[in-house]
Amino acid sequence: MSTTRADFDKVMVPNYAPAGFIPVRGHGSRLWDQEGREYVDFAGGIAVSAVGHTHPAVVAALKEQSDKLWHVANVMTNEPAIRLAQKLVEHTFAERVFFANSGAEANEAALKLARKYATDHFPNNNTQKCAGCSVNGCLCATDKNEIIAFDNSFHGRTLFTVTVGGQPKYTQGFGPLPQAICHLPYNDIAAAEATISDKTCAVIVEPVQGEGGVTPAKRAFLQRLRELCDQYHALLIFDEVQSGAGRTGALFAYMKYGVTPDILSSAKGLGGGFPVGAMLTTEKIAASFGVGAHGSTYGGNPLACAVAGAVLDIISSPTTLQGVEERHQLFVSALNQLNDKHGIFKEVRGDGLLIGCALAPAFEGRGKDLVKACELEGLLLLIAGPSVMRLAPSLLITPADITEGMARFDRALVKFVVATI
Repeated sequence: MSTTRADFDKVMVPNYAPAGFIPVRGHGSRLWDQEGREYVDFAGGIAVSAVGHTHPAVVAALKEQSDKLWHVANVMTNEPAIRLAQKLVEHTFAERVFFANSGAEANEAALKLARKYATDHFPNNNTQKCAGCSVNGCLCATDKNEIIAFDNSFHGRTLFTVTVGGQPKYTQGFGPLPQAICHLPYNDIAAAEATISDKTCAVIVEPVQGEGGVTPAKRAFLQRLRELCDQYHALLIFDEVQSGAGRTGALFAYMKYGVTPDILSSAKGLGGGFPVGAMLTTEKIAASFGVGAHGSTYGGNPLACAVAGAVLDIISSPTTLQGVEERHQLFVSALNQLNDKHGIFKEVRGDGLLIGCALAPAFEGRGKDLVKACELEGLLLLIAGPSVMRLAPSLLITPADITEGMARFDRALVKFVVATI
């Protein structure tokens, strides 16, 4: 059966507005569409294709596992899931791992665990009737349930995670929303000091805000959050769905900052394109998720975990991580040269291979138009809001592909700037 882009509009729910072409093949940092046209991929599937398209080691892992076992659900465990968890524990602060299918599910688990941990360790010592179970003197609830998050954050699309995310546009029309969630300005230490209290059960933060504009946290800000969480017995959650899996040049961004969270969420690049998410935490905190407290039918799927294990082996190598730092410099240098020529950006920011280019005032709000202009030149990139161009390519992208992609970006900018004037 032949398909076209027009068929999408006939059969799919209209919550997406995809590009006008359909990619059918990929290799490394190149994609080809139905017409055979080639694109340099600076988008990386929104920071997902961490080792590029069809990496041979990852393909081999998938093929090998596909001949063995696809699914058993959580009524049993499986070897790839255990091996992946062992690797994550070996490489991070974590002692326990929960697998899910996406970043939203990993964050959902993290937030639920934080509230459950608070209930277990800080119950209400009341003699009143519990609103949850209508039992007098119940100790199953706690008023230590407030979650602190930050403006312009993004933590997923479930009702809980989209409410915790600090972008109201994503919650409009979906009320009533979960309660006891407070949003503060990002990188604002004074606001955090004034708000975090004994009622706070968790603080969730992206070390580098992705969807919110590719804005890195300040080291002092994350350090102070750690201190405040310790002071008020709250859990510090790092959402590393986008900043993790080698994206910043460290396996996870917390390692660069020298600030260790209590819970960490990972997804996107962890699977290199195969859906997988993970929540990492300590043994003490994990104990609040006893048998039956939380679950996922597909979480820990053998196929996903086999692929993620192969991806993790690649991205955790010193060669890959050092290469991210080197490629960052190539990108930033090339972007600054383009800016010198076209005056298109007011700021180039980010970390590693998560780079944001904030458009200059004359071009603000035109991010989607620039994405389209780049597509016409055979270059794929992203936006992070209407006025920030986002680059999140493969961690293994070659210098030659960077050079070619920037040449295409240059051609797109020539036409874009002329059209804007």
